[in-house]
Amino acid sequence: MKTRPPEPEPDESVSASEQFLFGGRLRYDYSFASHEQTMLRISFIAVARQIPGLLRTALRLGWQADRTALTAVAAAEIGRALAAAFGLLATNRALTSLFAPGSADQLLRAALPAALAVGGASALSAILAIASSWAGDRLEPKTERAATVAFLGRAARVELASLEDPEFSRLVESARFGTSAVRRLISQSISVLTALLGLVAAGGVLLTLDPVLLPMLVLIAAPKGWGAVRSARRRYGSVMAWLQHHRAAAILAQLITQPHSAPEVRVHAIGPFILGHYTAMAEASEQEQNRLARAAAGTSALASAMSGLASAATFAVLGWLVHDGQMALAVAGTAVVGIRTGATDITSLVRTANGLYEEALFVADLERLQREAERRAIPTGGTDLPHRPDVITLEDVGFTYPGRSIPALSGLTLTIPRGQVVALVGDNGSGKSTLAKILCGLYLPDTGRILWDSTDTADADRDQLFSSVAVLEQDFQRWPFTLRANVLVGRPKHGNDPALLKRAADYADLHPIVEAQDNGWDTLAARGFQGGVQLSGGQWQRVGMARTHHRATTEGPGGRATHLVIADEPTSALDAQSEVAAFARIRELADQGLTVILITHRLAATADADHIYVLHQGRLTEHGTHTELMADPGGRYRASYLLMGSEAGGSLPTSRSQRPFLESAA
Repeated sequence: MKTRPPEPEPDESVSASEQFLFGGRLRYDYSFASHEQTMLRISFIAVARQIPGLLRTALRLGWQADRTALTAVAAAEIGRALAAAFGLLATNRALTSLFAPGSADQLLRAALPAALAVGGASALSAILAIASSWAGDRLEPKTERAATVAFLGRAARVELASLEDPEFSRLVESARFGTSAVRRLISQSISVLTALLGLVAAGGVLLTLDPVLLPMLVLIAAPKGWGAVRSARRRYGSVMAWLQHHRAAAILAQLITQPHSAPEVRVHAIGPFILGHYTAMAEASEQEQNRLARAAAGTSALASAMSGLASAATFAVLGWLVHDGQMALAVAGTAVVGIRTGATDITSLVRTANGLYEEALFVADLERLQREAERRAIPTGGTDLPHRPDVITLEDVGFTYPGRSIPALSGLTLTIPRGQVVALVGDNGSGKSTLAKILCGLYLPDTGRILWDSTDTADADRDQLFSSVAVLEQDFQRWPFTLRANVLVGRPKHGNDPALLKRAADYADLHPIVEAQDNGWDTLAARGFQGGVQLSGGQWQRVGMARTHHRATTEGPGGRATHLVIADEPTSALDAQSEVAAFARIRELADQGLTVILITHRLAATADADHIYVLHQGRLTEHGTHTELMADPGGRYRASYLLMGSEAGGSLPTSRSQRPFLESAA
């Protein structure tokens, strides 16, 4: 008899609603959450040890972005520290003059220069604070822009296989948050620098006045620093513990309001069900917030009490030193001002150092991404490709996706002559789309080679290869741009030629869609924005065909024209009549001398292809013309074609090349 394993202990912080709906905590598997628990596992001492290195990182990033602004920030902060030190010394001199023997008028006149010096130091510090803020506000966006541009530039050049690598993809996502963290890193670094320099200035003056004053500063500031650290850790720990809870509640709120779930929410009356669980989770969250508030109040009260006792002890020591004649009254007064200033700086330093370290984690990911992306980048340069090769040849090509053991393609050998329509057919997962990506240079074959005439594409200039290819995929990118930009994005340098735009629209029969919009070509094809519209799948497919035609019939960089057009399920969202017209337009591209690779499940369209390659589980099983393949009684192509015809009730469209064969077969 088998015994059941013991059930895990329930997590008390997980509400019953979370357990029922999500099976426990709702944790993201995205890399931006990779540092969520880090701050709970590291002590403040460890953070403090890393402050010099973090400041060096901020210094390097700021220096690269704007040297003038960085220099201004550094000069202003150093000037503020010197002004604070000078102000304390001037305060000591003023107090010394006031406590000297003599009449009131004499004492005031004697103290006036020092008092003016204190006021001047305060005014200078305020001016320098404004200068530092101005320079920092100038430096932060420049640093973020430079980091973002570098990040996007490197991300855009990595091999497609790298973007499909789960670990690298997680790094990319985390690095994306690093671009905004760079800006906050600069801001936090300035705050840390301000607190550090202020603390050094106050401590230096106190040490100069009397060495015994420095321990007093630490005695008063330590409880406040402890309280700041403890409150921050408790708050951070609570946020991390309840982060998944808040995410789960946010998902429930979204499910109630989003259009996609609206039908079932209403028809199946799921709204009250979701709302009930949301209410229960919100109440649990409120209880946690109340607990956190009580704990924070307790910590604050304890820290204040400890600091108050330390202050009382310090003032008692100062009074005893003054009474015993070991310290002048003016020095004691200056010490009070300096200790209060230093204590404020220590509290500020504790708070900002935690934030500095947290931002630095994402900045480190950004820098690691840049190094890794450089290693995985698409090479630049290489052998020149022929502009219009007579034939593209695949010799024993094989390819396996990273992390998989079964090849997606194996031993493919085939030829693609110039100016022909070559169809790739096969079941889902047969390798058609993978082969298309290899042909346009997105993947490099693991085995075998691809030749453009006699040039091996593995050694060729990949940018030339990309410039020679136009791709229309089933799930092509629907850019949230205007209709004009969506068509011209493939060859933007030709965007100022209205004749080319009209020709592309004529080719795809796009004019009726454009004319139906209030803003015409300037219509934003993105719902949810003012003036934006939502296009249907068929309308988007026409936009995609116009984009493909515009790219296929214009020159790219270096005067290189498109040679190879890859159409992967280009008519899946079109009605039957539009589909027939679309395939006729695809044939027009081949008639203009372009080589067309057609991937489709609609086998009626393949009948007009000049040659058909049939793939199965990554291998080439049959090839020939439509007539030749239909003549094979046991062929996979013939069986699929006849099955599709029977499912269509015998109404499968026929092209001009297949009609004689079907008539004779009948």
